[in-house]
Amino acid sequence: MKERVLIIEDEVAMVRLLELELSYEGYEITVASDGLAGADKALNGSFDFILLDLNLPGINGIEVCKRIRTVKQTPIIMITARDTVSDRVRGLDTGADDYVPKPFAIEELLARMRSLQRRLHSKEPGDLLVAGDLTLSTTAHRVTRAGQDIDLSQREFELLRCLLANKNRLMHREALLNLVWGYSYEGETNVVDVYIRYLRMKVDEGHEPKLIYTVRGSGYILRD
Repeated sequence: MKERVLIIEDEVAMVRLLELELSYEGYEITVASDGLAGADKALNGSFDFILLDLNLPGINGIEVCKRIRTVKQTPIIMITARDTVSDRVRGLDTGADDYVPKPFAIEELLARMRSLQRRLHSKEPGDLLVAGDLTLSTTAHRVTRAGQDIDLSQREFELLRCLLANKNRLMHREALLNLVWGYSYEGETNVVDVYIRYLRMKVDEGHEPKLIYTVRGSGYILRD
């Protein structure tokens, strides 16, 4: 199956170049020419990479990146003519995985895509997820801390698995809700907070250091 790339870019010549080169490399290409359309396609489609321009009509690339990151962890490479340190920092802090300034050689972009893919594959969760003295086995469906078994419900287990698979990375409430409960969930909106409280009682209570932290106004992070 071909890897799918979403290009969110309003510069026609750049789009044509990327379509030609990436199609030649075997990628399946989808294009959006403004920020709103790009965010909509990113949130409602399935892509292996998103190439995102910073300066877009509608909403800019920073806002598009924010909207995507509240729900999905699709790899994002920002491509823009602006190359100041502050621009790069803003993009990466918003959730972009890499940053390529225009003009660039297509070989560099392809190399960055391959490098990013290798990094992400190296982080894919295997059978055992570990943070400090906390371990979770996906095949055995077992959780222990300091060698002691922790009894979790299926939903608690999935929430902890998600946090461990993304340890040291902020997980927004909306992302956790969609990953653990599903996009069609229509129950209480504070369900993530409730289950985080359950997890803390079982995983952190009576143990040091604490592992599950709240990032006020954003979400939660499990720190190793």
